[in-house]
Amino acid sequence: MAIVKPFRGIRPPKEFVEEVESRPYDVLDSEEARAEAGDNEKSLYHIIKPEINFPVGTSEYDPKVYESAAEHFKMFQEKGWLKQDAEENYYLYAQTMDGKTQYGLVVCAYVADYLNGVIKKHELTRKDKEEDRMKHVRVNNANMEPVFFAYPDNKVLLAIIDKYAKTTPEYDFIAPIDGFGHKLWVISDKADIKAITDEFARIPSLYIADGHHRSAAAALVGAEKASQDPNTTGKEEYNYFMAVCFPASQLTILDYNRVVKDLNGKTAAEFLDALAEDFAVEDKGTEIYKPQQLHEFSLYLEGRWYSLKAKAGTYNDADPIGVLDVDISSRLILDKQLGITDLRTDKRIDFVGGLRGLQELKRRVDSGEMKMALALYPVTMQQIMDIADSGKIMPPKATWFEPKLRSGLVIHSLD
Repeated sequence: MAIVKPFRGIRPPKEFVEEVESRPYDVLDSEEARAEAGDNEKSLYHIIKPEINFPVGTSEYDPKVYESAAEHFKMFQEKGWLKQDAEENYYLYAQTMDGKTQYGLVVCAYVADYLNGVIKKHELTRKDKEEDRMKHVRVNNANMEPVFFAYPDNKVLLAIIDKYAKTTPEYDFIAPIDGFGHKLWVISDKADIKAITDEFARIPSLYIADGHHRSAAAALVGAEKASQDPNTTGKEEYNYFMAVCFPASQLTILDYNRVVKDLNGKTAAEFLDALAEDFAVEDKGTEIYKPQQLHEFSLYLEGRWYSLKAKAGTYNDADPIGVLDVDISSRLILDKQLGITDLRTDKRIDFVGGLRGLQELKRRVDSGEMKMALALYPVTMQQIMDIADSGKIMPPKATWFEPKLRSGLVIHSLD
C-alpha cells in the first residue's frame, strides 16, 4: 500500500509566482531556457537550468554549474522569492488544457515504495541522466521539481479534491507559450490531511506517468542519505520525495509520432506493397488523416495519407507489450521494412509529440527533411498500468503526457 505524507513546501509568495515558475528542466534546451529567463532574475531556470548563469557553451555538467544552482536556491530564499510554509500541508494542483481540467494532489511519496515496487514504472532509465539529477538533488538538498504519478480513481480523494476546487486558489495563472491554465490550493486542514494520508494507504500501487529519471534520482539520493545515517528511523524527510498524483481517468496521453528519413532503398510503391503483408492499406487522399482506433496507423508519404490497419494475427491481445501500437509499428514497419531496430540511437528516425499535431508531420516530410511520417493512436493509461503491473517495460518513445507540470510552484526540502 502507498505511503504518503504532507510536507512544508517551499514556494513563491503569490505576487512572485508567475516570475518564478517555469517549464520542467527536461522539455527545453539551454538556449531556450536562457531566452525564456531573459533578464528575469527570479526565474527558476537559474536553479533548474543553472548553465544559463554562465557564458554560452558552458557544460551543464560542469561542477560549478551544479554549485550555482545551490547558490541561487539559497539566494531565492534569502530574498523572499521562495518561502517555506510553517506547517506540513498537502497541495492541490490543477491544470487546464483545451477546456479539460485535471487535478493532482501534491504529496511526499516514500522512497521505500519506489525501491520495493509499490511505485511502479514502465520505462527504462539511463544512468547518466539519473546521475545528473542525483547531483542536482544532492547539491540543493531538495526536490526542486515534482514527478508525475497516476493512481486508480478513488471516491474519497475525489471528494476532497472537489471540496477544494470550489474554493479560491492560492495561485491562478495562464502559463506563457502553451497558454494552459494552472491553479494551486494549500490543504492545511488536519482532518483532510489525515483523510488523504489514510486513503493513499489503501491504494495498492502508484504509477509513474512522467518523470522516470527524476523519480529514480530522488529515491536513490534518499536511500543514499539513509545509508549514511546510522540513526535513521525511516521517517526522516530525506526518506520522501515530491510527487503530484492524478486520478488515472483524468490524464491526457497524446500520440507520439515518428518521422523517417528514407525508405531503406525501397520506392514508395514497393514500400506500400510490402506493408500490405501485415496491414490493410487504404489511400485516404491529400487531407490530413488521423488514426481512429487502436491498431490503426496513418502514413504520410509523397503528399498522400494512408490508413494502415494491422491484420489479425500480427499482435497478441493477451500480451501487454505485444498489443501496443508502438510495438506493432516498431516490429512490422520500422524494423521489418525500414531496418530501424533501435529507436534510441538510430539517426534515421525522429519523434514528434502529439501536441504539435499531424500538420507538423506533413511539414517535415513536405520540406524534404524526412521521407515519410507515421502517426499512432495514443496509448491509454490502462495500458500503461497493465504493463507496470506485469513488471514489463514499454518500448521507447511510447507516451506523451500533456500538459506538463510547471516547476517552481512547490519545492520539497530533504531536511
